[in-house]
Amino acid sequence: MPEAPAVRGLTEQAVRALAEQWYAALDRHDGLDEMKQFVVDEGLEMRFPEGTFRGHAGFAEWYAAVSYRFFDERHTVTDTQVVIDGAEARVHVHVNWQARTWRPPAARSEWLGFDADQTWVVATGRRSWAPLIKTYICNALEPMPGSAAL
Repeated sequence: MPEAPAVRGLTEQAVRALAEQWYAALDRHDGLDEMKQFVVDEGLEMRFPEGTFRGHAGFAEWYAAVSYRFFDERHTVTDTQVVIDGAEARVHVHVNWQARTWRPPAARSEWLGFDADQTWVVATGRRSWAPLIKTYICNALEPMPGSAAL
């Protein structure tokens, strides 16, 4: 299927690559500066069940919390639907997320497994024409059988 007309770097292929690279970086727990390369400089909004985080300061707060809480993470993108509309793309992402967490003083860690339904708005940034996450909304988290609660 041919790609929709693109705005300098905003193509379906580039948006799908962004999603794969984003989740790989989350799994590696890349440093905050590396993670900021995936998001816009201004106007960032991220909505999760635990709260809404805005701008780089909010992103840093969220990333610190999840980086210390979850380990052995594995994100697997199961579906990505991209609709490019001018200078932005609306992206519907389904991702399977599995991780471990430890709640002191528990003797063992717990396994977490969820299927996440997300909506992103992606735009190109000022520092490059690469697609960047502008809005990131977790619409739903469906637990897998046997998963611990969040």
